Amino acid sequence: MTTFSRGENLCSFSTTHKINTKKIIVDKFYKDNFESFEDYVIKDEKIDFYLNGEKLISVMSIKEYQDAHIVGFLLSEAVISTLDDIKSLKISEDGLSVFVEADISNIAYENLFKQKTLTSGCCVGVTGNAEKTFDCAFISTQYSLKSSEILSYMSEFNKSSKLFDDTGCVHKARIVLKDGTFFEAEDIGRHNAIDKVIGLVTLQRKNLKESILYVTGRLSNEMVVKCVMHKIPIVVSKAAVTFEGIKAANEHGVTLIGFAREHRMNVYTHSGRVKID
Repeated sequence: MTTFSRGENLCSFSTTHKINTKKIIVDKFYKDNFESFEDYVIKDEKIDFYLNGEKLISVMSIKEYQDAHIVGFLLSEAVISTLDDIKSLKISEDGLSVFVEADISNIAYENLFKQKTLTSGCCVGVTGNAEKTFDCAFISTQYSLKSSEILSYMSEFNKSSKLFDDTGCVHKARIVLKDGTFFEAEDIGRHNAIDKVIGLVTLQRKNLKESILYVTGRLSNEMVVKCVMHKIPIVVSKAAVTFEGIKAANEHGVTLIGFAREHRMNVYTHSGRVKID
């Protein structure tokens, strides 16, 4: 059992590429013939989150950064307000159970209990206290970046990982801080990847108010919700954005950037944070 207590410097629990993949034999059909070959597939597993002695939720995920995952998740859902609300955090030896003791918001906690299992592609959404916080929130920071910086960071972010190269089956999220320091996480679910990277930054007690979030998936409403809840002013993806994502970003002060690649990008909201070189 890996254990952390309140007041300690929490160090995230990671695993190796080997643990998160499985080698299988595949029959590939090509030009009227079958051909057998070895391939890697992602090993998705049900990870159980426990809060104050009760099973909170099960998440389909990969066994990496489980501590960061639950921290980011609880913050995103407003079950806790800060890292200091966590009294202790324990991870089982097999990495499939995470136990947290914390001072919590009962309203958000009760809403979460209505949904016991999350698939890899789903998120809970905004409930209870989180909804109140989100509805009245607006990110007003003057933090900005040069267009060349945003695209340069995107170029680095787009470089494939070993896990993606072998499986083609993970999303990635990266947070770049004002000083250029970055944190990165991968998962089969884009929401999981974002919660993990937010948790990683939080565990190191870094400031998200002057940061930029890069993601691999589409920028929908729930992506904007996570940015607003954590006061992240800029979010960028090489993928598309949705109409509801644009509406939420515009209303809550998030700079939403899609189709970012090479020398171009589409800035859908609050373009004043993007400075022309």
